[in-house]
Amino acid sequence: MNEAQITLLKTLNIELDEDKINLFEKYAQIFLEKNSFINLISKNDAKLLFEKHIFDSLAINKFLNPKDNESLLDIGTGGGFPSIPIAILYENLNVCPIDSIRKKINIIEEIKTELNLKNIFTICDRAENVRNKYDYVTTRAVASLDIILKYAIPKLKDNGYFIAYKSQKADDEIKEAQNTMKTLKVEIADIIEYLLPLEDAHERKLIIFKKVS
Repeated sequence: MNEAQITLLKTLNIELDEDKINLFEKYAQIFLEKNSFINLISKNDAKLLFEKHIFDSLAINKFLNPKDNESLLDIGTGGGFPSIPIAILYENLNVCPIDSIRKKINIIEEIKTELNLKNIFTICDRAENVRNKYDYVTTRAVASLDIILKYAIPKLKDNGYFIAYKSQKADDEIKEAQNTMKTLKVEIADIIEYLLPLEDAHERKLIIFKKVS
């Protein structure tokens, strides 16, 4: 992780110590090695691993400040975004990446072992089969809000938060999801806007839903 990247993370209120910087560097190296064998992200995206995937995943720090031993379920984690960067950043948070594709979960298990991340607990299954409830649920690039809310909200504890990583199309998705939000008894607690550090302005939003007990 270079000085420019370390400085960019400060815009997310993240200040890393030397150990964390080294851990993120090792993570990026391991991920790119594995990506060359199994396409977790495209070759073009691989060149922008930090800007498009790691930085985006860590934008959750604008909202999240987990207490010890709280839990987070990352639905449709794919190659481990945002779950692995989140697990590296918050050692006190139990992170559960879930995906129904075994080879992707295997990769996350390998990364977990190589980085010695003790707070990752993988699940190879479909979200609807999970019976546990979590303090937080995340999704990134999985489905529209109207669809994903139906999977995410039932997995939350009362007063838990669902954090959806979205593009600028989020406003339209929120309108489409109004009836689902009423049915599931959730409300929008916050919408956090940020920019990915790319040449072209790439606007992103974190939509924070709160389950109302």
